[in-house]
Amino acid sequence: MKKTNAMRILDRHKVDYQTFQYPHEGKALEGGQVAALMGQDPRHVFKTLVTVGAGGGIYVFVIPVCKELDLKKAAAAVKEKSVSMLQTAKLLETVGYMRGACTPIGMKKSFTTLFDASAEECGYIFISGGCLGSQIKAKPGDIMACCGAGTAEITAEP
Repeated sequence: MKKTNAMRILDRHKVDYQTFQYPHEGKALEGGQVAALMGQDPRHVFKTLVTVGAGGGIYVFVIPVCKELDLKKAAAAVKEKSVSMLQTAKLLETVGYMRGACTPIGMKKSFTTLFDASAEECGYIFISGGCLGSQIKAKPGDIMACCGAGTAEITAEP
């Protein structure tokens, strides 16, 4: 597998991680599909969501694929009146990753990033490796340290 920017950053921080690949046929898959293709518990497979706040700021939320982002909780966590999902068409130009390959590590700029608090209960999590069909498995604290992230209760059951 070709090293992605996210993997190079993990290497630079001396993070112990593993990479995994899954078939994708050149298109983004839903997180539940990714977890199933890899045979992993969806509570350990996390997706990266990019939002825009009422004040125009960009916020990144990383949550289990089996849950939904609670926009009210997310807004409160970043002290915004509201947040909404960034348009998919603006994702690449804003953070440097396309839909299905978005990872919190190595974005174009440093954005406020929060992981769902459930990550702290996991010995390991999977996040996108930074390209379609790629996943990284590592300790959540190591991943959070590489992107300056915190945690908050930001999800709801689907």
